[in-house]
Amino acid sequence: MRNYKIDLLRGVSILLVLIHHFNIPYKLQDTFLGIQIGGESLSTLIARNGNYGVTMFFVISGFLITQHSIQRSGSLAQIRLKDFYIRRIARILPCLVLLVAIVTVLGALGVPPFINQSPNGVEVSYAVTVLSAFSFWMNLLIIEYGWVNYALGVLWSLSVEEVFYFAFPVLCLVLGRGKGFIAFLLIIIVYAPYFRALHFGDASGAYLYHYFSSFDGIALGCLTAIYAQHFKAAIYTPKAIVVVTAFLMMALYFYAPIKEVSTWAISVFALLTALLLLCFQQNQNHKPISFVAKGLIWMGQRSYEMYLFHLIVLGLIKAVYFPKETLAAEKLMLLPLYFITIFILSWAIEKYYSVPLNVKIRRYCLGSSS
Repeated sequence: MRNYKIDLLRGVSILLVLIHHFNIPYKLQDTFLGIQIGGESLSTLIARNGNYGVTMFFVISGFLITQHSIQRSGSLAQIRLKDFYIRRIARILPCLVLLVAIVTVLGALGVPPFINQSPNGVEVSYAVTVLSAFSFWMNLLIIEYGWVNYALGVLWSLSVEEVFYFAFPVLCLVLGRGKGFIAFLLIIIVYAPYFRALHFGDASGAYLYHYFSSFDGIALGCLTAIYAQHFKAAIYTPKAIVVVTAFLMMALYFYAPIKEVSTWAISVFALLTALLLLCFQQNQNHKPISFVAKGLIWMGQRSYEMYLFHLIVLGLIKAVYFPKETLAAEKLMLLPLYFITIFILSWAIEKYYSVPLNVKIRRYCLGSSS
């Protein structure tokens, strides 16, 4: 059964990321969105903390992976390694291959945003960049050498997720029969803010992009799914809890730049996301009917494709409209063009490429598309 409320939450997550990345090259503070609120422009307040969208993704991902694993296997201790890894490969690999192929072609054609750069003064070969993409250490490459490839930089979060999930089924088999796996998740959740404190404000961005800076969100999602499975008591006044939680998340989002509060704020934001997921377990099949909610659900269902390919669109726009030379009116024209192009591209990739390949890989390797 599809939980449309979780799709809606994923839609909010990807929307935050898309706005954040557009505002980096095309600052919107010289448009009507630059109205001052409390000493900051409205556009800055809306766009600066898009990294919280990735935090939400991590929590949702951990929750869904754990929930689906329990539903398929009966318990985490009975998880089937082959099935788990094939499902991850079927979902992740097709889009990853397509992304790298597109960036490789555009880079070979000499389109600047898709050619490797040397932001820290050290050249990194494109072969090494591609290797890091497929072996899931793009985040470490970025921490060490900076954003060496614009369009492939989004793979830092995929690196975090897939390294966690490489160990996930093994840990379930080894620790899943008792409380060991829960203890492991709690250790990860506690360690992450300590790790971020050690790297607070680092120019390398380790406080955001390292594995141990982000594992706590995934671990919280896993723990939430386990709790929801074993303690199925109804949550009283879930609507009220959702409203209060959403308000707290918005307050934290606007409170300060994530760089200044990363030590504790990322954990709090992840915890609030987990609380929303618990509330969303009630009336799961209820589909919101408002136009905005339907739009966010649609985005959420294609959030992986949007996340991976949106910098292809933005990079091509940057190649034509140089950010420093773009006028305010042009930025307001480019913003809807950016969104519409991403929506069309992600829809086409999902419908004609990623979903069909996902199904074919599962059928071939598992004898099932489920």
